[in-house]
Amino acid sequence: MKRFFIITGILLLLAVVCAGIVGFNLFRDNAIKQFFATMKPPAATVSTIVAKPSNWTPGVEAIGTVNAVRGVDLTVETAGIVKDILFHANQKVAADAVLLQLDDAVEKADLVAQKAQAASDQAALTRALELQRRGVGTDATLDAARAAATASAAQVNKLQAVLDQKQLAAPFTGTVGIPKIDIGQYLAPGNSVVTIQDLDTMRVDFTVPEQQLPLLKIGQTVRIGSNAADMSFAGSIRGIDPKIRGEVANPEGKLTPGQFVQIRVELPEESNVISVPQTAVTSSLYGDYVFVVVPPKPAEAGAAAPAKPEDQKSGAEKPAGDAAKPQADASKPASDTANAADSAAKPAENAQKPAETGQQPALVLSQVFVKLGRRNNGMVEIVEGLKAGDQVVTAGQNRLFNGMSVAVDNTVDPSKSANKQVQQ
Repeated sequence: MKRFFIITGILLLLAVVCAGIVGFNLFRDNAIKQFFATMKPPAATVSTIVAKPSNWTPGVEAIGTVNAVRGVDLTVETAGIVKDILFHANQKVAADAVLLQLDDAVEKADLVAQKAQAASDQAALTRALELQRRGVGTDATLDAARAAATASAAQVNKLQAVLDQKQLAAPFTGTVGIPKIDIGQYLAPGNSVVTIQDLDTMRVDFTVPEQQLPLLKIGQTVRIGSNAADMSFAGSIRGIDPKIRGEVANPEGKLTPGQFVQIRVELPEESNVISVPQTAVTSSLYGDYVFVVVPPKPAEAGAAAPAKPEDQKSGAEKPAGDAAKPQADASKPASDTANAADSAAKPAENAQKPAETGQQPALVLSQVFVKLGRRNNGMVEIVEGLKAGDQVVTAGQNRLFNGMSVAVDNTVDPSKSANKQVQQ
């Protein structure tokens, strides 16, 4: 019998422990569920920009290739052996400067012989003229002497031209490249010797969509740079075809042939254009949208701070025992009354804290779909959807949703440079 009571007590104790564990788990789950059901997410801190009309300088942007405005591969006109190379790589040479000398010993000898023959023929012509003046010479003799002198002079000019072809001269002022020949090498006509390019002025070739082609005109300003943030070179459009060509001064030689550059053709300035930073726009399958910070609706504002049930109780619902303590309450020192006054004043101080930190927690987000226009220097034109004065979120949209409570803090603004441009 004693053993029976011991076993029964143990079983009862185990049952009580199990019931307590199950009850605790049920209480915990219910408390967690109640907590998350009544929990309000904290307000997210965002940076914003006020949309307002501003001056807008539209432009046509493209990618182009830079080349020298003048550049050729130099070749020799006649065959010969390379005698002397009179330039080095990347040297800037003047127009008509001799760059290459071929062996010209034979041509020089021929020219000397022909000059002697030309001098003899000229002397014969002089004697024939003197005899004709005295009346002892015939017209046939004079004509033959004159023809021989003219032919000899022409032959001298020809040999001089052949001799000049043994030299390669620069056709214009420019910068030569790496020599493609060596001393002693035999060159045939057409063999490339070196490349010369005028790098003081560069041309840039680019294409634009057909819809933007009517916007371009001869003489429009063209800005060129390695990226959209560095457009340090300026020129103008010189030709419009399916391919657009512009010319840009390059006095410091920073632009090199074959370089890819960012190009922007500036169009006439426009006013009263609403634009926002591109970081403020989010693209989705349903369209492009922005988040606008707006005051909460009255219903939302009331629901944001519900009254506590205990605060709604009237004084009549309090227990009668509380009414029996008037003398004890009256006997409290005046310092307790002052503490109560300080406690009542704390909410007012706390309410002023958001204003001191520059935040406005009593704001919500409204998702607004917009129609985008042109883009320029990190800004995008808003054709439809926004109006002047709207407060647009500029960063952090990936963690925001419609109706979310937010606090505005513009002390750290990721789009600061874009904001400056809008304010100008």
